[in-house]
Amino acid sequence: MNDAPQPVPGTSAPSSLKARARRVLQHLDAVLTNVDALYADLHEHPELSGHEARTASEVASRLEAEGYEVTRDVGGHGVVGLLRNGDGPTVLLRGDLDALPVEEKTGLPYASHERTDDGEPVMHACGHDVHTACLVGTAAVLARSRDAWRGTVMVVGQPAEETLEGAKAMLDAGLYARFGTPDAVLGQHTAPLPVGTFMHREGVAMMGSAHVRLRLFGRGAHGAQPELSVDPVVLGASVVMRLQTIVSRALSPLEAAVVTVGRFQAGTRANVIPDEAVLELTVRTEDDAVLARVLAGIERIAKGEAAASGAPKPPQVEVLGRTPVNRNDPALLRRVRDAHAEWFGRDALVPGVLVTASEDFPFFAQGPEHPVPTAYWFMGITSPKAWEQAPGTTPQEKVAHLPGPHSGFYAPDRAGSLRTGCESLTVAALACLHEGGASANH
Repeated sequence: MNDAPQPVPGTSAPSSLKARARRVLQHLDAVLTNVDALYADLHEHPELSGHEARTASEVASRLEAEGYEVTRDVGGHGVVGLLRNGDGPTVLLRGDLDALPVEEKTGLPYASHERTDDGEPVMHACGHDVHTACLVGTAAVLARSRDAWRGTVMVVGQPAEETLEGAKAMLDAGLYARFGTPDAVLGQHTAPLPVGTFMHREGVAMMGSAHVRLRLFGRGAHGAQPELSVDPVVLGASVVMRLQTIVSRALSPLEAAVVTVGRFQAGTRANVIPDEAVLELTVRTEDDAVLARVLAGIERIAKGEAAASGAPKPPQVEVLGRTPVNRNDPALLRRVRDAHAEWFGRDALVPGVLVTASEDFPFFAQGPEHPVPTAYWFMGITSPKAWEQAPGTTPQEKVAHLPGPHSGFYAPDRAGSLRTGCESLTVAALACLHEGGASANH
């Protein structure tokens, strides 16, 4: 295989990327104070998916201050900032704005104490505050060094990633039709790897997913007279157990998939057999065809178990949400990986592994006329001390003992993560933009 960096459509290979990066990142120290303040503010005041008004406003105002043409409320609370700097490719830089309904347990002085009106806790437990702060930092250093690059930078602050709705909502709201189809889309995500390290994977980086709801119907009765019922709790339990056979028996061992029941709700009292039960599942696969087979298996099992139980009517099967496989464009991914190797050193790159979580980032690859190249990588956020103290000798063993995304203890190393996050996104952007010069239009 030829691992030499391949040109992104519309770009030219950079001459001395490191020299160009130095010209741009000489502004980083001046920017980092504001990046750090934004990060702490966002972490302390997180907002759930679909409610990111304050976060979006903070991002938009900072982009405007750096000279970007800013449009608010694109597909919800989405923010789009454009910086046109002469002829060249358009490079989209994406950061996600939303937080999770998780109670923070880090004990940090800037920990979130936010709760919804219903008392639900809110926390940036997935690193989106890091992503957003680094997005704004990268936007700032690129704006302050327009002599070093040519093209258009499109900064996208995306809402509702955690519900896998925001990217598609922005595209449905005309993101590419209104602002132009980019030549490359770049995104990064925090991971419990050592700070200053990066993980890239050609091809499939993250699994595609589906959110499925099963509504199982029975016939209620007194708990002391189960013979008069068709018990949806027993039916649901049978469905849950049978679903485990999809991965173990219906798929090849060479086909990766995950089927997890995360919600099982039925009944109101111990002595009342209810009329129905509701299950909600998450399905993850690395192939869209496999995902379709898994979904068909779920429906087949639910209907079969309902019939075997004598249910009064077939179950209701709904696919509430679906996101494609997050598949990196090989040429673009190699280009980004080699740029990171040039800037951070080859030792900073860790072997890429398939991540079974899902993202709505792959929707950005769906251009109006042809697919858009995308590259998505993971950045380490664990402090050297925490990494050294974690049990184990291999990265996999250590990661298993560290708080990961969606944990109430997830706490990125603040200084290291913000600096390296800004650097990694900036260097990746420069690898896709034309080299600057006296002819650049300012």
